[in-house]
Amino acid sequence: MFEDPSKVCIITDLDGTFLPKSKIPLPQDLAAVRRFEAAGGLFSIATGRTVQAASRYPEQLGLKSPMIVFNGAAIYDPLTKQLLYTHPLPETAREMTASILADNPHAGAEVLCTDETWVVNNTPYEQEHVRICDVTPKYGTVGEVRGTWLKVLFAMSPDDIPAFIRYIDGRGFAHVDFMRSEKKFYEMLPEGVSKGSALTAYRELPGMGDYTFVAVGDFDNDIAMLRAADLAVCPQNAAASVKQCADLVLSRTCEEGAMEELIDHILAKRQ
Repeated sequence: MFEDPSKVCIITDLDGTFLPKSKIPLPQDLAAVRRFEAAGGLFSIATGRTVQAASRYPEQLGLKSPMIVFNGAAIYDPLTKQLLYTHPLPETAREMTASILADNPHAGAEVLCTDETWVVNNTPYEQEHVRICDVTPKYGTVGEVRGTWLKVLFAMSPDDIPAFIRYIDGRGFAHVDFMRSEKKFYEMLPEGVSKGSALTAYRELPGMGDYTFVAVGDFDNDIAMLRAADLAVCPQNAAASVKQCADLVLSRTCEEGAMEELIDHILAKRQ
């Protein structure tokens, strides 16, 4: 599978997989990425972040390949600065979001559009998410949001998430999917959209058809991507549900250089 690294593409989740808690890539992981690229391999990222929130990483990592953003609702080329693929939410998402917030005023919320992030319920948990993503959002009501909706993120205490999930499940919203992307975050995405569906679309990009795809992730929103890859990998700190579907569970965590371990594993198998 890894005899020719020039036909291998690693796509990794960011937070908790490639990035440690500091959100700064480890030097040994960056050095490993450089070795992998020097051997001809492609390296990219798959994140729930918007293009704006992920904008620092293409330059920091020297990305030359498209990256999956919005948890699979789009693919973005950092070289041309163009969206290569988008799958927007239906128009009914606006009404759904307003209804959800009316019934759950404790839920922080933001609408992520192709060009901007709109905060529509600014709770402390939502403020924390904005800080983590390091974006400058617009603020307004659901009705004031302008742009193409790609996803909606709800932020709240982890203790409130189970009841919120039960509420969502009980409403039976059509033509959208919901998933937990972190302990404090629950997201609305277009129906059928995930990092996995985006990886399938990625394979159809020009020149990518004969690549071996290695997907790396740590949380539930990464599972579809791992299942769509040729090799599914997770760091030692991954959730139990992710470890169950991984082909390779690394011995290191994201704090200990898990990406270096994976790349050393791949390069060791060169002919």
